[in-house]
Amino acid sequence: MLQKGKHASRQTVTMSRESAETLAVAALGFLAADPARMARFLALTGLEAHRLRGMVADPGFHCAVLEHLAGDERLLIAFAQEENVDPAHILRARAALGGPDWERETA
Repeated sequence: MLQKGKHASRQTVTMSRESAETLAVAALGFLAADPARMARFLALTGLEAHRLRGMVADPGFHCAVLEHLAGDERLLIAFAQEENVDPAHILRARAALGGPDWERETA
């Protein structure tokens, strides 16, 4: 569920933690659906595949999955298209889970 922030200087949109976690689980499924994507995720995070099942309930892991997507624009866009959401929606989910919250400055 998205909510408009009340006290920001710019109009912002925040996401509930539950919605962010749901999106992160979908992102993990997206990664797992392609062996090459999953192998890269495991290699970059240093995780072992057999440990993933136990980590799925960990909010920090959810944030790490979304952070991984955010770090690769091509991957971020592919997931956003598959989920039919704006890539910024995924970045808001990452922020809702405690990840970095930034916006690109435009001149």
